[in-house]
Amino acid sequence: MALVVFSAIAFSAKAIIIKLAYRHGTDAVTLLALRMAMAAPFFLAIAWWTGRGGVRASLAWADWRAIAFLGILGYYLASLFDFLGLQYITAALERLVLFLYPTVVVLISAALYGRVITGRDVAALALSYVGIALVFANDLATRQENVLLGAFWVALSAICYAVYLIGNGRMVRKMGSVLFASLASVVSCVAVLAHFLVVREAAQLWTQPAPVYGLTFLMAIVSTVLPVIAMSMGIRLIGSSHASMLGTVGPVSTIFLGLVFLDEPITAIQLAGAALVMTGVAAISLAKPPEKGA
Repeated sequence: MALVVFSAIAFSAKAIIIKLAYRHGTDAVTLLALRMAMAAPFFLAIAWWTGRGGVRASLAWADWRAIAFLGILGYYLASLFDFLGLQYITAALERLVLFLYPTVVVLISAALYGRVITGRDVAALALSYVGIALVFANDLATRQENVLLGAFWVALSAICYAVYLIGNGRMVRKMGSVLFASLASVVSCVAVLAHFLVVREAAQLWTQPAPVYGLTFLMAIVSTVLPVIAMSMGIRLIGSSHASMLGTVGPVSTIFLGLVFLDEPITAIQLAGAALVMTGVAAISLAKPPEKGA
Protein backbone atom coordinates (compact mmCIF):
# COMPACT_ATOMS: atom_id res chain seq x y z
CA MET A 1 0.00 0.00 0.00
CA ALA A 2 2.81 2.40 0.89
CA LEU A 3 4.55 1.75 -2.42
CA VAL A 4 1.40 2.43 -4.44
CA VAL A 5 0.52 5.58 -2.49
CA PHE A 6 4.08 6.88 -2.86
CA SER A 7 3.98 6.16 -6.60
CA ALA A 8 0.63 7.94 -7.06
CA ILE A 9 1.75 11.04 -5.15
CA ALA A 10 5.17 11.11 -6.84
CA PHE A 11 3.63 10.83 -10.31
CA SER A 12 1.17 13.59 -9.45
CA ALA A 13 3.96 15.85 -8.15
CA LYS A 14 5.35 15.97 -11.69
CA ALA A 15 2.78 18.62 -12.61
CA ILE A 16 3.90 20.81 -9.71
CA ILE A 17 7.56 20.52 -10.67
CA ILE A 18 6.80 21.35 -14.31
CA LYS A 19 4.84 24.46 -13.33
CA LEU A 20 7.69 25.58 -11.05
CA ALA A 21 10.22 25.10 -13.86
CA TYR A 22 8.10 27.16 -16.27
CA ARG A 23 8.48 30.11 -13.90
CA HIS A 24 12.17 30.23 -14.85
CA GLY A 25 11.45 30.77 -18.55
CA THR A 26 12.07 27.30 -19.95
CA ASP A 27 9.76 25.76 -22.56
CA ALA A 28 7.97 22.43 -22.78
CA VAL A 29 10.24 20.75 -25.35
CA THR A 30 13.47 21.74 -23.59
CA LEU A 31 12.15 20.72 -20.18
CA LEU A 32 10.97 17.35 -21.47
CA ALA A 33 14.35 16.74 -23.16
CA LEU A 34 16.20 17.50 -19.94
CA ARG A 35 13.91 15.18 -17.98
CA MET A 36 14.43 12.29 -20.38
CA ALA A 37 18.19 12.85 -20.66
CA MET A 38 18.50 12.64 -16.87
CA ALA A 39 16.20 9.63 -16.56
CA ALA A 40 17.71 7.64 -19.45
CA PRO A 41 20.75 6.23 -17.56
CA PHE A 42 18.49 4.94 -14.79
CA PHE A 43 16.09 3.27 -17.23
CA LEU A 44 19.03 1.69 -19.08
CA ALA A 45 20.34 0.30 -15.79
CA ILE A 46 16.89 -1.04 -14.84
CA ALA A 47 16.46 -2.62 -18.30
CA TRP A 48 19.86 -4.31 -18.00
CA TRP A 49 19.18 -5.57 -14.47
CA THR A 50 15.66 -6.89 -15.10
CA GLY A 51 16.60 -8.33 -18.49
CA ARG A 52 19.20 -10.72 -17.12
CA GLY A 53 18.71 -14.41 -17.72
CA GLY A 54 18.12 -14.18 -21.46
CA VAL A 55 14.76 -12.37 -21.43
CA ARG A 56 15.94 -9.70 -23.86
CA ALA A 57 17.56 -12.28 -26.13
CA SER A 58 14.22 -14.09 -26.48
CA LEU A 59 12.51 -11.02 -27.92
CA ALA A 60 11.69 -11.17 -31.64
CA TRP A 61 11.83 -8.23 -34.05
CA ALA A 62 8.06 -7.94 -33.77
CA ASP A 63 8.46 -7.47 -30.01
CA TRP A 64 11.04 -4.73 -30.47
CA ARG A 65 8.77 -2.97 -32.97
CA ALA A 66 5.91 -3.13 -30.46
CA ILE A 67 8.16 -1.73 -27.71
CA ALA A 68 9.23 1.12 -30.01
CA PHE A 69 5.66 1.95 -31.04
CA LEU A 70 4.25 1.82 -27.52
CA GLY A 71 7.20 3.73 -26.08
CA ILE A 72 6.74 6.55 -28.58
CA LEU A 73 2.97 6.62 -28.04
CA GLY A 74 2.72 6.06 -24.30
CA TYR A 75 5.73 7.96 -22.99
CA TYR A 76 6.97 10.34 -25.70
CA LEU A 77 3.72 11.70 -27.15
CA ALA A 78 1.77 11.41 -23.90
CA SER A 79 4.50 13.29 -22.02
CA LEU A 80 4.89 15.94 -24.73
CA PHE A 81 1.17 16.70 -24.84
CA ASP A 82 1.04 16.78 -21.03
CA PHE A 83 3.93 19.27 -20.84
CA LEU A 84 2.30 21.46 -23.49
CA GLY A 85 -1.01 21.48 -21.63
CA LEU A 86 0.56 22.49 -18.33
CA GLN A 87 1.64 25.77 -19.90
CA TYR A 88 -2.00 26.88 -19.78
CA ILE A 89 -3.92 25.12 -16.99
CA THR A 90 -3.59 24.49 -13.28
CA ALA A 91 -1.83 21.41 -11.98
CA ALA A 92 -5.09 20.25 -10.39
CA LEU A 93 -7.07 20.36 -13.66
CA GLU A 94 -4.19 18.68 -15.52
CA ARG A 95 -4.06 15.78 -13.09
CA LEU A 96 -7.83 15.24 -13.18
CA VAL A 97 -8.02 15.29 -16.98
CA LEU A 98 -5.07 12.89 -17.20
CA PHE A 99 -6.67 10.70 -14.54
CA LEU A 100 -9.55 10.01 -16.95
CA TYR A 101 -7.44 7.56 -18.97
CA PRO A 102 -9.25 4.43 -17.58
CA THR A 103 -12.52 5.79 -18.94
CA VAL A 104 -10.85 6.30 -22.33
CA VAL A 105 -9.65 2.70 -22.22
CA VAL A 106 -13.25 1.57 -21.72
CA LEU A 107 -14.54 3.68 -24.62
CA ILE A 108 -11.78 2.56 -27.02
CA SER A 109 -12.22 -1.08 -26.00
CA ALA A 110 -15.95 -0.80 -26.68
CA ALA A 111 -15.40 0.79 -30.08
CA LEU A 112 -12.61 -1.50 -31.32
CA TYR A 113 -12.94 -4.78 -29.42
CA GLY A 114 -16.63 -5.07 -28.60
CA ARG A 115 -16.32 -4.51 -24.85
CA VAL A 116 -19.85 -4.42 -23.44
CA ILE A 117 -20.73 -1.11 -21.75
CA THR A 118 -22.70 -1.93 -18.59
CA GLY A 119 -24.96 0.31 -16.55
CA ARG A 120 -22.17 0.62 -13.99
CA ASP A 121 -19.81 1.82 -16.75
CA VAL A 122 -22.32 4.43 -17.92
CA ALA A 123 -22.79 5.75 -14.39
CA ALA A 124 -19.02 5.84 -13.81
CA LEU A 125 -18.40 7.66 -17.10
CA ALA A 126 -21.13 10.18 -16.31
CA LEU A 127 -19.68 10.87 -12.84
CA SER A 128 -16.17 11.31 -14.24
CA TYR A 129 -17.06 13.72 -17.01
CA VAL A 130 -19.50 15.76 -14.92
CA GLY A 131 -16.69 16.11 -12.39
CA ILE A 132 -14.28 17.33 -15.09
CA ALA A 133 -16.91 19.79 -16.32
CA LEU A 134 -17.16 21.26 -12.80
CA VAL A 135 -13.40 21.66 -12.42
CA PHE A 136 -13.12 23.05 -15.95
CA ALA A 137 -15.86 25.60 -15.21
CA ASN A 138 -14.05 26.54 -12.02
CA ASP A 139 -10.83 27.24 -13.94
CA LEU A 140 -12.71 29.27 -16.55
CA ALA A 141 -14.31 31.32 -13.77
CA THR A 142 -10.85 32.32 -12.52
CA ARG A 143 -10.28 33.93 -15.95
CA GLN A 144 -7.21 31.94 -16.79
CA GLU A 145 -6.17 32.23 -20.43
CA ASN A 146 -6.20 29.31 -22.86
CA VAL A 147 -7.83 26.85 -20.44
CA LEU A 148 -9.52 25.08 -23.35
CA LEU A 149 -6.22 24.74 -25.24
CA GLY A 150 -4.45 23.36 -22.19
CA ALA A 151 -7.22 20.87 -21.46
CA PHE A 152 -7.14 19.77 -25.12
CA TRP A 153 -3.42 18.94 -24.97
CA VAL A 154 -3.79 17.01 -21.70
CA ALA A 155 -6.81 15.13 -23.06
CA LEU A 156 -4.66 14.05 -26.02
CA SER A 157 -2.07 12.87 -23.51
CA ALA A 158 -4.71 10.78 -21.71
CA ILE A 159 -5.84 9.25 -25.02
CA CYS A 160 -2.26 8.32 -25.99
CA TYR A 161 -1.68 6.72 -22.61
CA ALA A 162 -4.96 4.81 -22.82
CA VAL A 163 -4.00 3.37 -26.23
CA TYR A 164 -0.59 2.47 -24.79
CA LEU A 165 -2.24 0.57 -21.93
CA ILE A 166 -4.49 -1.34 -24.31
CA GLY A 167 -1.50 -2.38 -26.40
CA ASN A 168 0.97 -3.29 -23.68
CA GLY A 169 -0.79 -6.32 -22.16
CA ARG A 170 0.94 -8.94 -24.30
CA MET A 171 4.36 -7.37 -23.79
CA VAL A 172 3.95 -7.21 -20.02
CA ARG A 173 2.95 -10.88 -19.90
CA LYS A 174 5.99 -11.79 -21.97
CA MET A 175 8.72 -9.84 -20.18
CA GLY A 176 7.26 -8.34 -16.99
CA SER A 177 6.07 -4.82 -16.30
CA VAL A 178 9.37 -3.33 -15.08
CA LEU A 179 11.46 -4.50 -18.04
CA PHE A 180 8.82 -3.44 -20.54
CA ALA A 181 8.34 -0.03 -18.90
CA SER A 182 12.09 0.60 -18.77
CA LEU A 183 12.63 -0.39 -22.42
CA ALA A 184 9.66 1.70 -23.56
CA SER A 185 11.03 4.60 -21.53
CA VAL A 186 14.44 4.29 -23.20
CA VAL A 187 12.69 4.48 -26.58
CA SER A 188 10.84 7.60 -25.47
CA CYS A 189 14.10 9.18 -24.26
CA VAL A 190 15.60 8.73 -27.74
CA ALA A 191 12.47 10.10 -29.41
CA VAL A 192 12.29 13.15 -27.13
CA LEU A 193 15.95 14.03 -27.64
CA ALA A 194 15.62 13.61 -31.42
CA HIS A 195 12.58 15.91 -31.37
CA PHE A 196 14.52 18.46 -29.35
CA LEU A 197 17.50 18.47 -31.74
CA VAL A 198 15.15 19.03 -34.69
CA VAL A 199 13.29 22.04 -33.23
CA ARG A 200 15.86 23.57 -30.84
CA GLU A 201 19.55 24.33 -30.67
CA ALA A 202 21.55 21.73 -28.75
CA ALA A 203 23.14 24.52 -26.68
CA GLN A 204 19.80 25.16 -25.00
CA LEU A 205 20.26 21.98 -22.99
CA TRP A 206 23.11 23.50 -20.97
CA THR A 207 22.14 27.19 -20.93
CA GLN A 208 19.04 26.93 -18.74
CA PRO A 209 18.80 28.70 -15.34
CA ALA A 210 20.29 26.66 -12.49
CA PRO A 211 16.92 26.02 -10.76
CA VAL A 212 15.63 24.33 -13.92
CA TYR A 213 18.31 21.63 -13.67
CA GLY A 214 17.56 20.98 -10.01
CA LEU A 215 13.83 20.75 -10.65
CA THR A 216 14.33 18.54 -13.70
CA PHE A 217 16.58 16.12 -11.82
CA LEU A 218 13.97 15.96 -9.05
CA MET A 219 11.29 15.23 -11.65
CA ALA A 220 13.44 12.60 -13.40
CA ILE A 221 14.09 10.66 -10.19
CA VAL A 222 11.15 11.28 -7.86
CA SER A 223 8.39 11.67 -10.47
CA THR A 224 9.65 9.38 -13.22
CA VAL A 225 12.02 6.54 -12.28
CA LEU A 226 11.04 5.75 -8.69
CA PRO A 227 7.23 5.73 -9.26
CA VAL A 228 7.57 3.22 -12.11
CA ILE A 229 9.46 0.81 -9.86
CA ALA A 230 7.28 1.44 -6.80
CA MET A 231 4.01 0.95 -8.67
CA SER A 232 5.21 -2.28 -10.24
CA MET A 233 6.32 -3.65 -6.86
CA GLY A 234 3.10 -2.47 -5.20
CA ILE A 235 0.85 -4.12 -7.79
CA ARG A 236 2.77 -7.37 -7.40
CA LEU A 237 2.18 -7.28 -3.63
CA ILE A 238 -1.45 -6.14 -3.37
CA GLY A 239 -2.93 -6.61 -6.86
CA SER A 240 -4.08 -4.17 -9.52
CA SER A 241 -7.59 -3.62 -8.08
CA HIS A 242 -6.33 -2.37 -4.74
CA ALA A 243 -3.65 -0.36 -6.51
CA SER A 244 -6.31 1.32 -8.67
CA MET A 245 -8.26 2.37 -5.60
CA LEU A 246 -5.17 3.69 -3.81
CA GLY A 247 -4.14 5.52 -6.96
CA THR A 248 -7.01 7.96 -6.49
CA VAL A 249 -4.88 9.70 -3.87
CA GLY A 250 -2.85 11.19 -6.74
CA PRO A 251 -5.25 13.92 -7.94
CA VAL A 252 -6.10 14.85 -4.34
CA SER A 253 -2.42 15.32 -3.53
CA THR A 254 -1.99 17.49 -6.63
CA ILE A 255 -4.76 19.84 -5.51
CA PHE A 256 -3.11 20.41 -2.13
CA LEU A 257 0.45 20.49 -3.50
CA GLY A 258 -0.74 23.14 -5.97
CA LEU A 259 -2.01 25.22 -3.06
CA VAL A 260 1.27 24.91 -1.14
CA PHE A 261 3.82 25.35 -3.94
CA LEU A 262 1.93 27.23 -6.68
CA ASP A 263 -0.63 29.26 -4.69
CA GLU A 264 -3.42 27.67 -6.73
CA PRO A 265 -6.66 28.26 -4.79
CA ILE A 266 -8.85 25.39 -3.68
CA THR A 267 -12.61 25.85 -4.09
CA ALA A 268 -15.61 23.78 -3.06
CA ILE A 269 -16.53 23.27 -6.73
CA GLN A 270 -13.05 21.98 -7.47
CA LEU A 271 -13.18 19.50 -4.59
CA ALA A 272 -16.66 18.33 -5.61
CA GLY A 273 -15.54 17.82 -9.19
CA ALA A 274 -12.44 15.94 -8.06
CA ALA A 275 -14.57 13.66 -5.87
CA LEU A 276 -16.85 12.84 -8.83
CA VAL A 277 -13.91 12.13 -11.14
CA MET A 278 -12.17 9.86 -8.63
CA THR A 279 -15.39 7.99 -7.82
CA GLY A 280 -16.10 7.38 -11.49
CA VAL A 281 -12.55 6.33 -12.33
CA ALA A 282 -12.39 4.02 -9.29
CA ALA A 283 -15.66 2.36 -10.37
CA ILE A 284 -14.30 1.84 -13.90
CA SER A 285 -10.92 0.58 -12.69
CA LEU A 286 -12.32 -1.91 -10.20
CA ALA A 287 -15.04 -3.31 -12.48
CA LYS A 288 -14.33 -6.58 -14.23
CA PRO A 289 -15.15 -6.06 -17.93
CA PRO A 290 -17.82 -8.46 -19.20
CA GLU A 291 -16.98 -10.84 -22.01
CA LYS A 292 -18.02 -9.87 -25.52
CA GLY A 293 -21.57 -11.10 -26.14
CA ALA A 294 -22.21 -11.82 -22.47
